[in-house]
Amino acid sequence: MKLLSVIIAIVLMLNLMPLPASAETDHQIEEKVVTLYVGAIDSNTEFPLYFMDGVADLPWVELNAWCDLLNLLYPAYYGDENYALTYQQEGNEIILKRENGYSMTVDFAEGTIAFNDYDMFLHASSDTSLQDILSFSGFNEAGEAELFQRNIKGSFDRQGDELFLELTKDYGIEIILQDGKGYVPFQTMGDLIISPHFRLNTFYNGKAAFLDSGYYFGDVASGLTPVGELYYSAEPTERSEALADYGYRELCLALDVLYGLKDVHEITNFDMLFWQIGYDESLCDTDPWEADTALYDFIDYYLDDLHSSFLSYSWMSGKEELDGSYGTASMRYDTDYNRYHTERAKWLGDSPYTYQEFGNTAYVLFDEFTANIGAPYYEVRNGGTFPDDTIGLILYAHAMIYREDSPIQNVVIDLSCNGGGAVDAALFVMSWVLGEAPFCVKNTSTGAFSTVLYRGDTNLDREFNSQDEVDDKNIFCLISPLSFSCGNLVPAVFKNSQKVTLLGRTSGGGSCTVQPMSTAWGTMFQISGPSRMSFFKNGSFYNIDQGVEPDIYLSHISSFYDRETLTKFINGLI
Repeated sequence: MKLLSVIIAIVLMLNLMPLPASAETDHQIEEKVVTLYVGAIDSNTEFPLYFMDGVADLPWVELNAWCDLLNLLYPAYYGDENYALTYQQEGNEIILKRENGYSMTVDFAEGTIAFNDYDMFLHASSDTSLQDILSFSGFNEAGEAELFQRNIKGSFDRQGDELFLELTKDYGIEIILQDGKGYVPFQTMGDLIISPHFRLNTFYNGKAAFLDSGYYFGDVASGLTPVGELYYSAEPTERSEALADYGYRELCLALDVLYGLKDVHEITNFDMLFWQIGYDESLCDTDPWEADTALYDFIDYYLDDLHSSFLSYSWMSGKEELDGSYGTASMRYDTDYNRYHTERAKWLGDSPYTYQEFGNTAYVLFDEFTANIGAPYYEVRNGGTFPDDTIGLILYAHAMIYREDSPIQNVVIDLSCNGGGAVDAALFVMSWVLGEAPFCVKNTSTGAFSTVLYRGDTNLDREFNSQDEVDDKNIFCLISPLSFSCGNLVPAVFKNSQKVTLLGRTSGGGSCTVQPMSTAWGTMFQISGPSRMSFFKNGSFYNIDQGVEPDIYLSHISSFYDRETLTKFINGLI
């Protein structure tokens, strides 16, 4: 009897044990070959999308075709001829593997996607580091050195953790293996692969598919671009139940992975947050206008981090202008903007000179960082004009400061109304002052750290040395609450260098680079992305989101712009 009981117990136990998993499913799958526009109306290719069980507004991609697409995009977009992605299937898993050995594994039995190193899987093979964010290559078409030099010595990476996403268990997102082919929703692949690296987003409007950014679509108020006109040419419609459900879940996944201030905002996950503050039901509504409005309010009123903002409604909602509502941080920024710009206009006019000299002091002023790849910077040596961007301004300032018989002893970089902009331009300014400009960044998705050192060629001799710096001058930097994003990064690095004296008031913060985003139903917005700008000191990376304290506090805004009095004050400090 005892033996019989043991046998029965073993049989029952075996009955409860799961059988070997088989991820093969039985869905009705329809293929639809569409035109896929990549970045512009004249840049397109034919690409197959797939639709499950008659749901016509929720497209999927087949991973072998997706692999082929990436093998086209990396060389076309980055000139990365060494990039090579291979496809292989092992049972219920499909593995996409890079030429560098790093991979993405999709497990259809478990409903998971895993990256053994997310940064190494995404980055271009030509990048200096895991998180080389500089757009300029450093060379012209003839192979000559141009504008920037990446210094390998002193640059380093610390690789992050494996990124393991339980799509089915944690998010209820299905992935499908059928007839030996693997299918993943188009938006999921876009959010995980295209968005963080290419800064493009995925869209499908029933007519065509897009890998694009809402920035390139234009808007109703100022006019739509050709690709924007095509996107909004589809007839507005309600979301299917399947799209409404998936769109909410995918939004939670994308924000969990890519929002760079989760820890600062004490967000465990976005599904919980949406429920806590009452946005979940509206975001799941089949009415796209209801979902778009909820997302708009959530981003601008709740996240309210100045980098995150709503850009444009979905094609399903139709063309709509934004109403311009803001949260408390944005309203405070607008108040400061009016105060500083009004006071500056009293002293310097509505369009102040970007370069001015007062006695022995040069003032270099710019309200944003701008850089134009392909601009004829080196034509200046042949009598050409200085390009109208931040890099062109620094080239001009350097030439003026070091002209024959120059009286300049002090240089004041005025970032008091600088709201940020192109990292490339910020790095050029830092290299001008510091010689070697360190760009330190943490990837909040993986925990990876990178530091890259850059030098700029400010005297346009295609050499990178001390002749490109203002190291022999007394350097000052004006900052205010309007000094935000890169306008906050630059003074943070300056302060840590001990080579620059900061004047003014605490800068505005903003530590993450901007990440353009979309929803599965086609809404456009942006967030503080996973690349968190930092400064490096004593082996540690420090978050700069709280802003930078000045070395010398200016109690009156007029003190920023009364250049004659400020020059006397600066000379009294020396």
